Amino acid sequence: MKIDTFDRKILNILQHDGSIGLEDLGEKVGLSRNACWRRIKALEDAGVIRKRVALLEADKLGLGLSVFIQIKAAAHDADWLDRFARATRDFEEIQGVYRMTGDLDYLIRARVADMADYDRLYQALVARVPMGDVSASFVMEEIKETTALPL
Repeated sequence: MKIDTFDRKILNILQHDGSIGLEDLGEKVGLSRNACWRRIKALEDAGVIRKRVALLEADKLGLGLSVFIQIKAAAHDADWLDRFARATRDFEEIQGVYRMTGDLDYLIRARVADMADYDRLYQALVARVPMGDVSASFVMEEIKETTALPL
């Protein structure tokens, strides 16, 4: 799908306010509400827009500790990778899992209530999948966090 200037404007607005009405969106981008709806539908059908969600304030929900967990794999075979992928998908505290280059194999981003909650997550994860090495870094201050892509 070719993304034009109108699509970029629509996407930029939607990723900052997904609840905007079609009337207001149309006014901001210079299109009718129907033209906006058709473009949004086409962007969804093409997979450019994956889903629309509400972003929640973690601290207000008792999830005040953000942690990055560095993993060195215990094995580098398909069975270990499958077990690891399945296990990490099962924990709702785990928000992202990334296979990395460099000294570590995987980086996990998670949100938990506190250190005891992190320890519970750690114990449950290593009980499901053998790890070569695990270390964690805890976020002291969030300087910038966004879901918006640069368009």
